Amino acid sequence: MDNQPGFYKANFRSLFVVQVTSLAGSGLATVALALLAYDLAGGNAGQVLGTALAIKMIAYVVIAPIAGTYAPRLPRRALLIGLDLIRAAIVCLLPFVTDVWQVYVLIFALNACAAVFTPTYQATIPEILPEDEQYTRALSYSRLAYDIESLASPTVAAIALLFLSYDMLFAANGLTFLLSAALIASTTMQISRTGKAEATIWGNLTAGTRIYLSTPRLRGLLALSFALSCGGAMVIVNTVVLVRDVLGGTDADTAAVLACYGAGSMIVALLLPKWLDKHPDRRPMILGGAMTFVALGMGFFASSYAFVFVVWFLLGAGNSLIQTPAGRLLKRSSTVENRSAVYAAQFALSHACWLIAYPAAGWAGSHFGLPLTFMGLALLALAAVLIALRLWHAKDEIAVTHSHAETAHSHLHVHDEHHQHEHEGWEGPEPHEHEHRHEPVEHRHEVVVDRHHPVWP
Repeated sequence: MDNQPGFYKANFRSLFVVQVTSLAGSGLATVALALLAYDLAGGNAGQVLGTALAIKMIAYVVIAPIAGTYAPRLPRRALLIGLDLIRAAIVCLLPFVTDVWQVYVLIFALNACAAVFTPTYQATIPEILPEDEQYTRALSYSRLAYDIESLASPTVAAIALLFLSYDMLFAANGLTFLLSAALIASTTMQISRTGKAEATIWGNLTAGTRIYLSTPRLRGLLALSFALSCGGAMVIVNTVVLVRDVLGGTDADTAAVLACYGAGSMIVALLLPKWLDKHPDRRPMILGGAMTFVALGMGFFASSYAFVFVVWFLLGAGNSLIQTPAGRLLKRSSTVENRSAVYAAQFALSHACWLIAYPAAGWAGSHFGLPLTFMGLALLALAAVLIALRLWHAKDEIAVTHSHAETAHSHLHVHDEHHQHEHEGWEGPEPHEHEHRHEPVEHRHEVVVDRHHPVWP
């Protein structure tokens, strides 16, 4: 039954609902957190929220590499369920805090769980949907879920607050995590065993990052992720400032501008899979980076709603052009053995880009004004795109001709075209691990940085 398409689709549907429910609950909790911060800090609520956002990013950057190394050695489904239960408990504690430092501790704990949950979840999807076409559409749906959440959550929260206190929004988030745990419990996950650990703790912690930074297309992805963060940080940090202070608008106008950003992202997420079925990933991703640069440059001249709508739409489209195919690159550049570590490396490194872009957009906006901030971020985005063009060659061949010297080593393996050797009977069923030798060879095949290819050919 495992080989039936319906089996894979049913499991993905369950996991997609997991993502949607978790995003919806987190969106409600974000609004509730802002209100909680105001209750605790009054006029300093913005400072509290800014610090909480920084703590969130730090948790992502620090915890994700650790999770990518050690989480794959734990039962996948039990780990995801346990993290959901812990997150449900944490958000239900938030209404009872009495001091700001307690908020910071709980926010770190909550996002430390997310830093384990999200890369593990993302690394599970390509194994549940092994066909590239199915996986590409799953990435499109995932992008749409993020965009819809960012647009719908403030509206839903506003309606809910007409009838409920903000404490109940935290409770609603706790319920979404419990629903997520129940859905994961109903999903079949037959994930392959991971490989042998590195010899040192540092080797374990840096394994995913070393693979990531050794792969040319992923180095290009990191550069484009920085371009994306320049545009996204401008939207998240300075939309309200632009609308209220420059254009003299209202909260409704702010929502309309943000809706343009979401519309650009959603339209591209819907249209892109058909393009990716027939074309390589690099072209739309580079286009997304270039579009981000152009849109930020246009922002220098933003003085009317019509112009701002166009700029925000282009920023949203550029975001989706980069984000949607990213999972395909990660899948192509990893094996089942190291996939969780590679996804965790992307999670940590991309959020490190946001950790730079957020304060840059906020600090520059308050000290130099929005026009110069637009231009500065545009130049940073342009530099990132040029670096991506340099690091990620247009002829990104999947199969690469290369040679290996004679070597002997031990790792988990099956008897594929690279492992044909004699056995003495004690080695056990495949996949198994024992000392074996490889003769010198020159061949051509799809290359992934792993134990057989520690550096890119």
